[in-house]
Amino acid sequence: MAARLSRPPRPRRFDVRIALAGLIGGVALAAVGLGTRPKGGVGVLFDGPWPLLVPLVVMCGAEVLRRTAPAVALPVATLALMADQFTQGSLVTIVMFTDVMYAAVLYGTPGAARRIPRITGLLSVLATIVPFALWRVPEALLIGVATGIVAFGPASTGLIVRNHREAADTARLRAEQTALLAEMDRAQAVTAERARVARELHDMVANHLSAIAIHSSAALSLDNPDTSRDALGVIRENSVLGLAEMRRLIGILRDDSGDGADREPSAAPTLDGLDALVGAARANGLDATLAAGHREQLPAPVEMAAYRIVQESLTNALKHAGPGPVAVTLEMRGASLAITVTSPYGDRDGPRAPGSGAGLIGMRERATLLHGTFEAGPEDAPKGKIWAVRACLPVPEGESE
Repeated sequence: MAARLSRPPRPRRFDVRIALAGLIGGVALAAVGLGTRPKGGVGVLFDGPWPLLVPLVVMCGAEVLRRTAPAVALPVATLALMADQFTQGSLVTIVMFTDVMYAAVLYGTPGAARRIPRITGLLSVLATIVPFALWRVPEALLIGVATGIVAFGPASTGLIVRNHREAADTARLRAEQTALLAEMDRAQAVTAERARVARELHDMVANHLSAIAIHSSAALSLDNPDTSRDALGVIRENSVLGLAEMRRLIGILRDDSGDGADREPSAAPTLDGLDALVGAARANGLDATLAAGHREQLPAPVEMAAYRIVQESLTNALKHAGPGPVAVTLEMRGASLAITVTSPYGDRDGPRAPGSGAGLIGMRERATLLHGTFEAGPEDAPKGKIWAVRACLPVPEGESE
C-alpha cells in the first residue's frame, strides 16, 4: 500500500485576512488610477491601472503562504515585485512584499534566516554603488535606499525579532529545566528527610518497645507476683523513656515558628550517653559491657551515628540474642571510629520480640551517609557462635577534639 502524502499545512486565517485586505486595497488604488509610476514612464511596458493587478494577485497568494511555506512565498513574491516594475506599480504590492520578506526570515529555516539579510544587504549596497557609478547623479543613490527599505530593512527586522524569540524560548526552557531540577531536589530532600525520620523513630523507640514486649510477655507467662512486679517496673520505666524520646522526635518535626509549649529540646545523642545506654540495657536483662577506648569529642554526625548503631545493636540483642555476655567496643583506628557489638548467637529461652529487619537497614544507611562501612552477621568465636555488628565511621581530619 503506497504511503499517503502528507497534507501541506493550511494557511493561517490571519494571513488570509491580510491578503484579502491587500487585494481590496490594491484594487481600490487601481480603480482611482493611483500607481507608483506615471503613465508612460520609464520602464512601464503595460500602461493603465489594470495590468498591475496581476502582480498584486500573485503577491496576495504569497502573502497567504508567508508563515506556512515561507520558502515558496519569498521567490513568488520576488517574481511578483519584478513584474510589478513593468506596470505603473502598486504601493500595496510593495508593502506586502516587505511583509513576505520579514516573514521569510522570521518563520523560515535557520539557514534562510542567516542568508537572506546578508543577500539583501549586499543587494542594497550594490544598488547604491552601481547606479551612482554609472550615472554620476545624486538621485541614483535613491535606488539603493529604496532597495534597503523594501528588502534589507524587513529582513533585518525579521532577524532581530527571531533572535529575541529564540532567546525568550531558551530562557523559558531554562526556567522549566530549573523548575524541574528544583522539584527533583525537593522530592529527593523529602525522601531523605522521611528516611531520616524513620531511622530516628526506629532507633529511639524500638529499644524501649522491645523491652516492654519482652517483659510483658514474661509477666503474662509466669504466675509469680514478684516477677510480675519487677516486669511492670521495667515496663513503666521504658514507657516513660519511650515517651520522652517520642517528644524529642516531635520537637525535631515541629515548625520553629510554632509556640511549642510542650516541646522539649531535641538534643542529639553523643558518646557520653553510652554508659547510660548500656546501663539501661543491663536493667532490661542484658549482660552488657562497654569498652570505649575513645572518649574524646568527635563531630556530631559521627557521634550520633555511633550512638544509634550501638543502641540498635543492643535492641537486637535484647530481642534475639541467646543467654550470655553482650560486648560493646569503641576504638579509634587511624582516622576512623571502629564500633563492634557482639552477642551470643542462638535460640532464646525466654519470650522474643518480633523484628522486621529495619534496624539493620537503618544502621547500614547511617554508616553509608558518612562514607563508612557496615557489616553484621554470625561469626565463629572461641566460646561459640556469636552475632557481630561491625561499623567503621571515618572522622574528617582535624575535626576530632
